[in-house]
Amino acid sequence: MNGPAIEVDHLAKRFRVYHERNQTLKAAFMRRRRALYEEFWALDDVSFDIPAGTSFGLVGDNGSGKSTLLKTLAKILFPDRGAVRVNGRMAALLEVGSGFHPELSGRDNVYLNGSILGMSRAEIDRKFDDIVQFSGVEPFIDQPVKNYSSGMYVRLGFSVAIHVDPEILLVDEVLSVGDAAFQQQCAEKFAQFRRDGRTVVVVTHDMSAVRTMCDHAAWLSHGKLVELGPAALVVERYRDATRSDQYVDPEGHVRWGSGEAVVDRVELLHDDRPVADVAAGGDVTIRLHYTAKEPIDHPVFGLAIEAADGAYLWANNTRDTGFAIPRIDGSGVVECRVPRLAFQPGGYTVLASVVDSSTTRVFDYVRNAADFRVVQGSVTESGGYVQLDGAWRAVSSDGVL
Repeated sequence: MNGPAIEVDHLAKRFRVYHERNQTLKAAFMRRRRALYEEFWALDDVSFDIPAGTSFGLVGDNGSGKSTLLKTLAKILFPDRGAVRVNGRMAALLEVGSGFHPELSGRDNVYLNGSILGMSRAEIDRKFDDIVQFSGVEPFIDQPVKNYSSGMYVRLGFSVAIHVDPEILLVDEVLSVGDAAFQQQCAEKFAQFRRDGRTVVVVTHDMSAVRTMCDHAAWLSHGKLVELGPAALVVERYRDATRSDQYVDPEGHVRWGSGEAVVDRVELLHDDRPVADVAAGGDVTIRLHYTAKEPIDHPVFGLAIEAADGAYLWANNTRDTGFAIPRIDGSGVVECRVPRLAFQPGGYTVLASVVDSSTTRVFDYVRNAADFRVVQGSVTESGGYVQLDGAWRAVSSDGVL
């Protein structure tokens, strides 16, 4: 597909919020006044494109306009201003059991839901076994769906939707109802969709799922578009905004935590000398200076690296690597040596933290603790984030060099 799969152009959607409402003509006559309401703009001048062949996430708080936007994309709702242009065959799974009749069996609902989504009976006949197998409800396929659990509803509905073979699939929060195995199955299906050049748009509150499954994301707040970009970057910006204890220190570092221990500074060293540039494939040590304002038993120090576009590339902490620290009190230093920094040339950011032994209580977390650049080293590879030292060789048809 050439061009974007979906174009959202200055989209706005308005609803009425009633404070007093006349339920009948008689009520209006007796009260001698009209119903009282105010206008609520669920979407307000939202514009962006969704590239074809990508997974796209919509994130934001409850009431931010995500589901309204998804329903507008699906043409269930129609905008008051602006326009939506969809380029391709679309299927939507917007709520648990959408398009299902509770008194009919799972088998009958596959045919009913499939026909609603645009499949012919012959097409459903051909795909029926695959639909049931993917859903995992085969033992109950002839039982009324009113007896299904919410997870079974979702699995069957999602299975029908993806077997429409849509070029664009819209999925609301419903996937959170499925179990871990089903969510993994869905993630694999989304990956296959991307390989096939199809587009998936997902609304979810599961930020880890957005980071894992989505290429791009949009953050909505009170009906307005706050940020659009790579999924990892949008998720981190959204998470940062929801933390009540977040602040910016005098050096401009974004951080949060309870403060019993703090990260004073982070520096990168090569041959024991501070550096701002590191050669690709070179040796580097990340040194973390800290101050514990009171004795802390079994702290855990952590480091992570993000690319300039927000992609989360690497993380390491003292607990997972088996480096036990019995206690800290006052100022000190910990170091993590990376014998081969296998990143491509470009800009990177170090994130640093100190937390308790369970890693659930954050004493201090610094998002942009240090910036550095990777410069070209002895190995040159074409692109991506990492250098794997790929080596080529020529092999003859009989397998002999």
